[in-house]
Amino acid sequence: MAKLIKLYEENPNEKQIQEVVKVLRDGGIIIYPTDTVYGLGCDINNNRALERIAQIRGVKLEKANFSFVCESLSDVSGYVKQMDTSVFKMLKRALPGPYTFILEGNNNLPSVFKKKKTVGLRVPDNNIARAIVRELGSPIISTSIRDEDEVIEYTTDPELIYEKWEKLVDVIIDGGYGGNIASTVIDLTQGEPVLVREGKGSLEI
Repeated sequence: MAKLIKLYEENPNEKQIQEVVKVLRDGGIIIYPTDTVYGLGCDINNNRALERIAQIRGVKLEKANFSFVCESLSDVSGYVKQMDTSVFKMLKRALPGPYTFILEGNNNLPSVFKKKKTVGLRVPDNNIARAIVRELGSPIISTSIRDEDEVIEYTTDPELIYEKWEKLVDVIIDGGYGGNIASTVIDLTQGEPVLVREGKGSLEI
């Protein structure tokens, strides 16, 4: 049964953040707020937790398109090949914000992701998400929690999220109502930026 933890984005409680991070370090899975939709996340360095998320999602871990949620742009640069100036400037303008950027991964990627060669990176404009990553000291793997009801698409009410997910995850963070528009996904591996999915983030960056 998942534990429900209430956190306030303006000032996330440090003790509760530490409690969430302990769960992540122990191989747990959390549901947490971002600047777009609620995400399902775990520590990128814990293979057991990664397998659990892949199983919940019904995908093979090696083929899964999970994002890495980082605390800052400098964290992002630790997992990707050297960025040229135009890419770096675009990321600097856009982050933190509702974007996922696809970039070429470097040798710091966890072994299960090395075959993929590319990685989707996020720095959400949400203090709770970034406080968790900062305390953990490494990114969290993340995937949006979709709703089977295609009209809603994403569940936004933490209480409804708890009802649905309490037996599947270890911690659910109530950070208030979430959004129901996902991040804008931009592929930066082709030289020119390629829009993969238009979401909450403006295309004027």
